[in-house]
Amino acid sequence: MKRLQIVVFLLLTIVLLVLNNVLLKPNSTDIAEVEDLVNHEQVTPQKLVNDTADIIEDNYYDSSLNKQKWSRWKSHYNHQIKTNEDAKIAIDTMLASLNDPYSRYMTSEEYTDQNDSIKSKITGIGVNITSVSGKIQVVNVVDNTPAKFANILPNDIILKINDKNVNGLTLSKVAELVKGPENTFVKITLLRNNDKLVKNVMRKEIKIKTVKSSMDNNIGYIQITSFIGSTTPNEFLDALEKTKKAKGLIIDLRGNTGGLLPNAVFIANLFIPKGNIVSIVGRNGYKYKIKAQNTEYRVKKPLVVLVDGTSASASEILSGALKDYHKATLVGTRTFGKGMVQKIIPLPNETGLNLTIAKYLTPNGSDINKKGIEPDVEVDFSVKDIQSRNDCQLNTAKRILSKMLASK
Repeated sequence: MKRLQIVVFLLLTIVLLVLNNVLLKPNSTDIAEVEDLVNHEQVTPQKLVNDTADIIEDNYYDSSLNKQKWSRWKSHYNHQIKTNEDAKIAIDTMLASLNDPYSRYMTSEEYTDQNDSIKSKITGIGVNITSVSGKIQVVNVVDNTPAKFANILPNDIILKINDKNVNGLTLSKVAELVKGPENTFVKITLLRNNDKLVKNVMRKEIKIKTVKSSMDNNIGYIQITSFIGSTTPNEFLDALEKTKKAKGLIIDLRGNTGGLLPNAVFIANLFIPKGNIVSIVGRNGYKYKIKAQNTEYRVKKPLVVLVDGTSASASEILSGALKDYHKATLVGTRTFGKGMVQKIIPLPNETGLNLTIAKYLTPNGSDINKKGIEPDVEVDFSVKDIQSRNDCQLNTAKRILSKMLASK
């Protein structure tokens, strides 16, 4: 198993290195280089804006830059940027002109948070959150974390953090309020059903686990909560080992908003022994196919994949490939529809840029951006299911998989 991990991961890393050399300029930093994604060079706010404008102009996947003359931004901000806040506003404004919700500038604090997520560790309480109509809702709680011990539950609504009302705040701002030095307390005010609860939770370093597994008779269940962590491939292999006695598998991608492209390709390759896993369409329409690599290990068990409206990006790369090759039955609701690929680009002053450098197509050539992937079996959560905590989608997946196993 260890030999498999090394061989496959090296192969996929080489694939991504080749891909980025084809699509991008040779001096750009590859997404696989997780440990070196910080530029410690200190420059003036004005130079930061100028450098970032050049990077966007040279690397953005749409060479027309949303049909605008990009040089106007350079002249517009020339000699105008005095502070870091000025730089942030200027860069955010330039990115907004692209009409691309996925390209974003990160301050040094935000960039550090992203890198910590990639390295699978963070200082906080251990919750994943989302915004629903401006309300901050807990999506899931990481096992063996302060939030779990404080009995914070999925679907809890966060009202306040340290007496600050968070309604309408961005997710990054809420996350910033929750995080803090290790062994300090944060006060969380929650709404659960109609009850207000106050929790004083101690912050700890969270070792982020992105994969969980369990067994139910002869059915193995593997949940991938995110593809962002560099440890996700090894965690998935460990989950396969823990469920090796299962005759069939369920992979749960619900709530998984994506992460690193190599992680999705790595896992897809375990089920797809040959052929194209995903096509990357870069600047000026150049298409590059990432093909399955020969491995010594292949998963041949019947497979059901759970998806929903928050399954996005890398989740859709995996589920799309498995569906196109008829390797899995997809159950749930239509996926989010994020068919764009971002590159992590370190900027001076320890800041960073996630820039859209390509779009991707599923193996059969489908462009799922803003469309999503339709499940083979559609199952909606009703209000009654949510209130009774009845996971009708998982139950349906188990029934389908049981029938598949019975017919073998």
